[in-house]
Amino acid sequence: MADSEQFDGMLLALAQHHTGGITDLLDTFFSFLERKTDFFTGVEAAKAEKLVISKFREYQKKAKKKVEEQAKERAEREAAKQLKERKQREAEERKRAEAASGPKIVELDDEEAARLKEEIAAKQDTENDGKAAASDDTTAVGTTEAKAEEKKTAESGSESEEENEEDKGKMKPNRLNGGDYEHYRWGQILNEVEVRVPFNVSFPIKGRDVVCDIQQKHLKIGLKGHKPIVDEELHAKVKPEESFWTIEDRKLVVIHLTKVNQMEWWSRVVVTDPEVNTRKVKPENSKLSDLDGETRGMVEKMMYDQRQKERGLPTSDEQKKQDVLKKFMEQHPEMDFSKAKIS
Repeated sequence: MADSEQFDGMLLALAQHHTGGITDLLDTFFSFLERKTDFFTGVEAAKAEKLVISKFREYQKKAKKKVEEQAKERAEREAAKQLKERKQREAEERKRAEAASGPKIVELDDEEAARLKEEIAAKQDTENDGKAAASDDTTAVGTTEAKAEEKKTAESGSESEEENEEDKGKMKPNRLNGGDYEHYRWGQILNEVEVRVPFNVSFPIKGRDVVCDIQQKHLKIGLKGHKPIVDEELHAKVKPEESFWTIEDRKLVVIHLTKVNQMEWWSRVVVTDPEVNTRKVKPENSKLSDLDGETRGMVEKMMYDQRQKERGLPTSDEQKKQDVLKKFMEQHPEMDFSKAKIS
């Protein structure tokens, strides 16, 4: 990461806490220089002012150039869109014209009529042969599938009988391979645990209301002025620098914990939780259509984030952060965040 980008995450968080916009942000910045440095007194005032103006103009020029490039790209996209729509309209008009013309009746002589009749009869014979072959294949496949199902049922029964003593009394994993508890629910993939904590409060939750402390072996989550929902030792170690939390729907805090050991399934989030049976964890769920809307959304999100990470692309939460940065850039075009990267 370039030197100019390494503090983007910190600066973006700082900007989000200044509800007064760029004026408040600049007040904080110059107040810091006045209180904690000799910027205003250590050099000649003219030199300090010249330095600030020089940097302002440098990044103003970059910002204007970027705006011009974006405008050009939008114009090109709009032109391409209009061209595509025009071609689609022309194609639809041709189809309507062809349909309006209708089929034409052609009179056949006796020889042509006899030949057409033979062709139709031959075509019907071929179709009948194909249907008979398909019926035989279907019967064979049905028999094979039935045997496979019987084998699967037998294996399942055997597995239940051989359940380990240490697994007795453990919860069955939910469809996210985690558990549903009184105050929160959680799910996991091999390298990450997601904890979803709903808050039953009468006000929309904001970042400043949340208390979330993620340590290598400890998790604390709650709201300021309220008793923590979780304040316990974690089941296993996580990477705090790669873990983060977000707010969804103004009532839900979602914590993403990156595992240190990314080759094991967790049986619980914190050591005081009831354990789930990790032997029954299913790495993949191929029947998303069977899930309820909320659960399906969570599963699809986790699968999407996993694919994005494998491809080196931003996850859904990282994309949300980038959207916040984009909105801030639009509100303050005088600032240059064109190369900002949020990790």
